[in-house]
Amino acid sequence: MVYLRNLLSVLILCCAAISASGAAKPNFIIIFADDQGYGDLGCFGSTKIKTPHIDRLAAEGRRFTNFMVASPVCTPSRAALLTGCYPKRIGMHEHVLFPSSKRGLNPSEHTIADHLKAQGYATACFGKWHLGHQPETLPRQNGFDVYFGIPYSNDMNHPDNKGKPRLPSDALWKDQSTALTHWNTPLVLNEDIIELPVDQRTVTRRYTDHAIDFIKEHKDGPFFVYLPHSMPHIPLYVPEDAYDPDPQNAYTCVIQHIDAEVGRLMNTVRELGLSENTYVIYTSDNGPWLQFKNHGGSAGPLRAGKGTTFEGGQRVPCIMWGPGRIPAGTTCDQLVGTIDILPTIAKLTDTQLPNGRKIDGLDVSGLLTAAQTESPRTEFVHYTSQGELEGIRQGRWKLLVKVTKQGKDAEPVPPEMMLFDLLADLGEKENLASAHPDVVELLQKRMHELDTEIETNARKPWLQE
Repeated sequence: MVYLRNLLSVLILCCAAISASGAAKPNFIIIFADDQGYGDLGCFGSTKIKTPHIDRLAAEGRRFTNFMVASPVCTPSRAALLTGCYPKRIGMHEHVLFPSSKRGLNPSEHTIADHLKAQGYATACFGKWHLGHQPETLPRQNGFDVYFGIPYSNDMNHPDNKGKPRLPSDALWKDQSTALTHWNTPLVLNEDIIELPVDQRTVTRRYTDHAIDFIKEHKDGPFFVYLPHSMPHIPLYVPEDAYDPDPQNAYTCVIQHIDAEVGRLMNTVRELGLSENTYVIYTSDNGPWLQFKNHGGSAGPLRAGKGTTFEGGQRVPCIMWGPGRIPAGTTCDQLVGTIDILPTIAKLTDTQLPNGRKIDGLDVSGLLTAAQTESPRTEFVHYTSQGELEGIRQGRWKLLVKVTKQGKDAEPVPPEMMLFDLLADLGEKENLASAHPDVVELLQKRMHELDTEIETNARKPWLQE
């Protein structure tokens, strides 16, 4: 009898250890805004837009002020985040996808969701996908258990992108019912269209509702929630309780609405007692769409915005939150990018990425915890929105090689060399190329070396037959 009691005690302890081990796996939430600029959050310097909930994430977590996306436009940027690769490595570099596009993210790629699902995580995507709208390329083919969202940008129409409005953005904002009368963007559940057109006035809130329900359902963990909001990409819409009819305040309304929804989500995490075992990352897919003025954001001190390889196009706000693991109220100015998130998550879950599948991301977990003061990332390659090689960052130096496209019979024009010292000139105002020809030569050589390796070992996207 004593033996049986001892054996039972051992079994109980083993079961408890297994249970504790499972519970110890951290949860992950990635909130990915669309076209939000570096200067559009209070914690990143905005004085007009009030973002108390996101600011609280920063006060309780760590701001990353030198955080880069791999492309200045949607599709390639999202592909890079999920796979840890420069978009060119996975054939997703040639601008954005449209309803008529015949390609998408290859399901053979290893995504963050694939990696965590293999460890027993519940995985969900709520929001804008934009990595292929065909059933073979939607989230559930790329590691997610459930999907609720729009398959491409909110200014794209099903099925052929025709019939889009030509009204000025101010007119659309003043009449919020245009969300239903002027657009034909689909809302998808898993692989099925469930609402056409999607009511864009309420979709930000509904993404959050689904995320909250998913977290409650899987509170015993582990879980991964990818929440890629479809705004502040134009057209801009908000629910009635967040609406200001003055179009000059359109962008502000949208960001403040997103902030409020982040607050609801984080309240759920805190109330469920998940704070000590959850990492939250808040960032954006690229810089602001400046041409839309009061419907676009601000790059703050950075040059230019969406669609460019200047800092305003690819340096985005980033906050990482994880009480007890990420030091509160701190800032990291080291070079980091979305391509580093996958290998970092692998490290945080003490797992290995698949062998034989080259990626470009690096483990930067030491920067999250402040255990390291220097980033393992010492260089970063810049590609245009069309996927063309245009520059490189290495240390304090950034080189851009701007090629002027000419007509077929025009005389070729030498590329413009632009060299910036980002430590001294964050706004990229002073071109130092003529003063440092040796640096230009070395950086140009290195960027071509890196691009050649990527192109040589590039994998193909999914292609519709």
